[in-house]
Amino acid sequence: MDPRTSDNASSTKPFVVWTAILASSMVFADGAIVTVAMPQMRESLQASLSAMQWVTNAYALTLSAFLLLGGAAGDAYGLKRIFMIGIAIFGLASIACGLSGTVEMLIGARAIQGIGGALLVPGSLALISANFPQDERGRAIGTWAAASGIAAALGPILGGWLIDIGPWQAIFWINVPLAALALWLCARKVPESRPGGEARMDVWGSVLAVAGLGALAYGLTAFGEVAASHRLAILGTVVGVILLGAFLVHESRSEAPMMPLDLFRVRAFSGVNILTLLLYFALSGALFFLPTTLIEAHGYSAAKAGSVFLPFTLVMAVLSQLGGVMADRFGVRILLTAGPFLTGLGFGLLAPAVARGDYWTAVVPVMIVMGLGMGITVAPLSTTVMNAVPDDRIGVASGINNAVSRVAGLLAVAGLGIVATLGFQHSAAVMEPALAHLFAEATFGTPPARLDGTAPGLYARAMIGGFQAVALICAAAAIVSAWFGYRSTADLPRRKPANTP
Repeated sequence: MDPRTSDNASSTKPFVVWTAILASSMVFADGAIVTVAMPQMRESLQASLSAMQWVTNAYALTLSAFLLLGGAAGDAYGLKRIFMIGIAIFGLASIACGLSGTVEMLIGARAIQGIGGALLVPGSLALISANFPQDERGRAIGTWAAASGIAAALGPILGGWLIDIGPWQAIFWINVPLAALALWLCARKVPESRPGGEARMDVWGSVLAVAGLGALAYGLTAFGEVAASHRLAILGTVVGVILLGAFLVHESRSEAPMMPLDLFRVRAFSGVNILTLLLYFALSGALFFLPTTLIEAHGYSAAKAGSVFLPFTLVMAVLSQLGGVMADRFGVRILLTAGPFLTGLGFGLLAPAVARGDYWTAVVPVMIVMGLGMGITVAPLSTTVMNAVPDDRIGVASGINNAVSRVAGLLAVAGLGIVATLGFQHSAAVMEPALAHLFAEATFGTPPARLDGTAPGLYARAMIGGFQAVALICAAAAIVSAWFGYRSTADLPRRKPANTP
């Protein structure tokens, strides 16, 4: 190899890593930032709970449905090209989010943001893999993962601070300079990658996935809206299930499926994906409703509500780095049983903690427990996904597992809205039966229009009751996921090191 070529490659490696970090951090931090902004956005846009659910779900829908397609596009047309297109789309959509004057415009812009994220997230790791030799790749990916985790932890705090001092639009505008810097670095410092030209993209699979998940999410969301037609909600749910069935049929017949169904014949692979679906359903659902509850029921500032994510994320990030060592020593079975169970215990403890409301003695300790549970789960989960399939299918297996976690979040935010609202209404009716009729017309996070000072604190206590209903369901889902972790990994062989004969 020409020494100059080698020197040039070495000089570009730090820029490859930092470009990947800048771009992917926007995507990872965006979801949590938006949950902190929900109360202000809802008031500013005069939006319903279901509309706010769609602000989150429009992003999750396109991100999860196009994630595998984004990876295939990079292989077919060039990693750098697709990665930069994804950054540009995400940045422009962030501008559109910040300029949105209606909730409908915001939902549309969020959907486009998700498409941008689906193009750039697979490219982040792929660019690192393409520009680092195998013996340096692990360290580079570790740097990327650690920095992205820190960004995800600090994002809600920064977002909450921006909301406290200015308009909610600022949480989207902050993406613009980050996207511009990532584009500049990528264009100037990241080497070109040759298109493979062989990867085929399952466009029809993606269309069916988006349509099916969208209809299902619409139906589940509509069930939680007081003014919605239940017939329409049932229709959307049924249509979604039918379209997802059509997606599975298409995938079974496609020559280049985005989700190869034969992988699910492996018990360990199917089991850990069910674990992922249940655990991330619980995680996404609880953390979506938590900031709004703390703000509305206990008067937290947006920055303080955002900061409750910090201990959870930092503990999870630190333990995730040790997850591989723990898996080698104890095996994945015990970790994939104990981790989800401990996380479920954390969700259960979150119900009384939020009722009490104290930041340091109630909420933060429980968030640390949840971080401990997730921290000892994440690395063994990824290890199990990769150990369950042949070496040449690790990439698609990892992509499927990533997509499953995002679909879980989509279904949680859509489906748990009705749980939060029913808990909200029931709690008010139990505490003040004479005012039950006022709350029957309201949804979680919206005080009844005619509620006066005759029942001080009733709205706050009803909010706590709604969140507690969500937290207990999330606890149950996480604990059930622990059972799948125990059952599905019983006979999983450990992958031999590369130098083992």
